[in-house]
Amino acid sequence: MKRALITGITGQDGLYLAELLLAKGYEVHGIIRGQNNPKRALVEAIVPEVVLHTGDLTDLSGLLRALHASQPDEVYNLGAVSFVAYSWENAQVTTEVTGNGVLNILEAIRLYAGDDVSKVRFYQASSSEMFGKVQEVPQRESTLLWPRSPYGVAKVYGHYMTINYRESYGMHASSGILFNHESPRRGPEFVTRKVTLAVAEFARGRTEPLAMGNLHAKRDWGYAGDYVEGMWRMLQQDTADDYVLATGQTHSIHELLDVAFRHVGIDDWAGHVTQDPRFMRPAEVDLLIGDASKARDVLGWQPTVSFERLVTMMVDSDLAALDARRS
Repeated sequence: MKRALITGITGQDGLYLAELLLAKGYEVHGIIRGQNNPKRALVEAIVPEVVLHTGDLTDLSGLLRALHASQPDEVYNLGAVSFVAYSWENAQVTTEVTGNGVLNILEAIRLYAGDDVSKVRFYQASSSEMFGKVQEVPQRESTLLWPRSPYGVAKVYGHYMTINYRESYGMHASSGILFNHESPRRGPEFVTRKVTLAVAEFARGRTEPLAMGNLHAKRDWGYAGDYVEGMWRMLQQDTADDYVLATGQTHSIHELLDVAFRHVGIDDWAGHVTQDPRFMRPAEVDLLIGDASKARDVLGWQPTVSFERLVTMMVDSDLAALDARRS
């Protein structure tokens, strides 16, 4: 039985990945921050088979303890301060966790594995936000990185540190450059979930307008359940490498609103949405669209859920949750 250790297991991707690995017969371990983490109950409810360890990406000794306790064949680093808007408010914490945290987990693996450093395969969750001020459309693995947020800068550091440990120590370390991927488990602070939650409320009588930022920004949105399959496939390869995971299609926030509101029978949503300068980024990333041909050719990976299906899935989930709370 293979063993896997997941950081960031309380997040959207961590939960989907844990489910995937358990279904494949893995023994799954997760690192959770703090003894009284409020999300512990969520993990225990969704994936009760997962063995949880207390740890933190900023604490090298704690990571080493988790490695010795779990003895993993694979480590998936999904932990990060991942909300881009927050990264401007607290760039230092974002850098410590999202950037330096990658160095800590890589170094912990190197120390744990000793002379047989390749015995633990490592996955780093890189991000399309690294492309920032895009220098090429679509973006691929070789596209110049030009991040436009503290989060993006921290992800670039972690991405290159992963490459450095692969080249310097022979670690089986791969990075997945994932474009936006969403699901009903997405946090409510992210724009897709912010929209689908609000649309569900409008369908049940909400009157307060939804305040939004730039409606013209475009993103390449896919389904998180598809993307964790790509993560796993990367670590099954004989040779570690970096891969873009994306749908190859781009949609604007305006289109997101169109699909979500139309799903609940509201065709003209202009009166329900306002634009608020507070939600405008200091430096916007206007167009992200990924070229996942390498992942398709090498990993045999491709997305299965369309943009429209993804949005309606999220709206339906939020409607069901809202109705359950009211019943």
